[in-house]
Amino acid sequence: MPNRLAASASPYLLQHADNPVDWWEWGEEAFEEARRRDVPVLISIGYSACHWCHVMAHESFEDPETAEQMNRDFVNIKVDREERPDVDAVYMEATQAMTGHGGWPMTVFADHDGSPFFTGTYFPPTPRHGLPSFRSVLTAVTEAWRDRRDDVARQARNVAAAIGQRIPPADALPTEEALASAVASLASQFDQRHGGFGGAPKFPQQPVLEFLLRVHDRPWAEGARDMLVRTLASIAGGGIRDHLGGGFARYSVDARWLVPHFEKMLYDNAQLARLYLWAGVELQTPAMTEVAIDTIEYLLSRLEHPDGGFYSAEDADSEGEEGKYYTWTDEEFRRVTGDDADVAAAYFGVTPEGNFEGKNVLHRARAIQDVADELGLGVEEAAEAVRRAAGALLERRESRVRPGLDDKVVAAWNGLAIRALAEAGAVLGEPRYTEAARRAARFVVENMIDDGGRLHRSWAKGRLGPTGVLEDHGAMAVGLFELYATTGETEWFDRAIALVDAIVERFADPSGGFFTTSEDGERLVVRPKDVFDNPAPSGNSLAAEALLLASSYTGDPSYWERAEATVRAAGMIIERAPHAVGHLLSVLVSLLDGPREVAVIGPEAESLSRVVWERYRPGVVVAHSTAPAAHPPLLAGRGRPTETLAYVCRRFVCDAPVSTAEALRAAL
Repeated sequence: MPNRLAASASPYLLQHADNPVDWWEWGEEAFEEARRRDVPVLISIGYSACHWCHVMAHESFEDPETAEQMNRDFVNIKVDREERPDVDAVYMEATQAMTGHGGWPMTVFADHDGSPFFTGTYFPPTPRHGLPSFRSVLTAVTEAWRDRRDDVARQARNVAAAIGQRIPPADALPTEEALASAVASLASQFDQRHGGFGGAPKFPQQPVLEFLLRVHDRPWAEGARDMLVRTLASIAGGGIRDHLGGGFARYSVDARWLVPHFEKMLYDNAQLARLYLWAGVELQTPAMTEVAIDTIEYLLSRLEHPDGGFYSAEDADSEGEEGKYYTWTDEEFRRVTGDDADVAAAYFGVTPEGNFEGKNVLHRARAIQDVADELGLGVEEAAEAVRRAAGALLERRESRVRPGLDDKVVAAWNGLAIRALAEAGAVLGEPRYTEAARRAARFVVENMIDDGGRLHRSWAKGRLGPTGVLEDHGAMAVGLFELYATTGETEWFDRAIALVDAIVERFADPSGGFFTTSEDGERLVVRPKDVFDNPAPSGNSLAAEALLLASSYTGDPSYWERAEATVRAAGMIIERAPHAVGHLLSVLVSLLDGPREVAVIGPEAESLSRVVWERYRPGVVVAHSTAPAAHPPLLAGRGRPTETLAYVCRRFVCDAPVSTAEALRAAL
């Protein structure tokens, strides 16, 4: 019989609806049941595309004997971390504090108030690799709860106190010296051979890469350009990228970007599409622009909801096997590619022994020039053979069972996608991308804002999820500001300002920055504060960027002051762990550079404003209108009848207007 999760809209919770475990959804009712029965609470946190979540579910949660023990001795709560990032953040901090690491599935044992006293991640069904069996953990926790309750209570108090501590804000805004120090710190962690930072497993760390893109030409940012180029080239050539269907997996299990954990997340692909787009423009590298286009086309073909908006993810598994959809045996690869097999195998690194459990993860193993030289072919002849082979492989792959789709729509990640698509539409002159951004914005506005005007975190199967957290408001505000900048449609500006004002009114921390949850939201063990990129930009960095944009469009200095306070609140982290706050570093660059605003007014305003999008100008805002307008304030009082004029301003103090593209380029 299905358990309580059968009534959920969350794809992750629905995956567990047929478990013999008597699961509860997160809520006060579950904790009240634990008090009534006087048993501890077991909180299991994961997400639908998580491979090891599936493994633990199959090994333990589907096992009748394990489920019987869980049901007898605990009240068991399942949490979708993507729907409840606030709950996840609290227990992830506890898990990292208690074990030194974190991850999913996350397994937390808590008292009746939700205070954790023992945590871990994946536990196997039998002891292995230094891990105890899950059932032995259950037994030990039950015995401790029964026989050593005072020790359990003391541990819960200590953990709650530890995770409730906050870093004091800096007295002043970090300086350019802090940015130079951040670049040097990143250089010390840089993998000179494969690109990226640190060893296996290896994540793209998009916020860090965007920071390097922002500062690559600064005299104090020695090595930034090289780190950026090497990393982007290695990621694009690795198995972490889907060379047939576009898009990127979440991370690589090795240091070479070769074998991915195969799930594809919206937030990763939205960020990487934008990063490759601007890297292609700024570094004058068409190959990177092509990667951006492939990634965007993946989003549109595989993750877009029919009514607009984007789904969350595609799973790592299909037919119960990780990577089955994406990998190839040598025999099948050669059979599908036919006469092009030798060229394609050399290019994609396909061998009889394989590189992943006897199969092959396709990657760019060798440059096409090298392949052509070895096989005695012309470069274009070899490239055409690879293109034919890739088409045949993709057609064959389409006949396989696709990985599962997480079909919930998350506001924050749609904000990232809206930004990427709006900018791509402007940069590439591709109206399909602009329209996709517009559809996504419309979907969120019409389906994810309730009658009281509150943005919600998620939507699935026609049902609203929890109310939005800080990152939802910040990411959507930034996305809508960019959609306004590229279209001139004031609705998106108005929506963005409303979200920024909601951030200030409902999420502010008096000591600086913002809490993850609103002031009238559910009270957790501690009120979390989202400062670290993981791997999407943190809620605080997105809020700070949204405040900067609001200040530049309205001239209201209070927005700017709050952005500065948000960065100051993380000053110690910027100094000691810059790799963890890459997007906040980018915001700091804009703060130190100062604002730049562009107002373009007149019949040809849309055409003239395109000059702004010819280069990567992240600190510039642009407003354009075909006729004099008072809204937004950046446009007020500017323009002349029948002329098209562009004003380049700093804090609303403008240079003399210009009327040609050449003059605007020079002014910028």
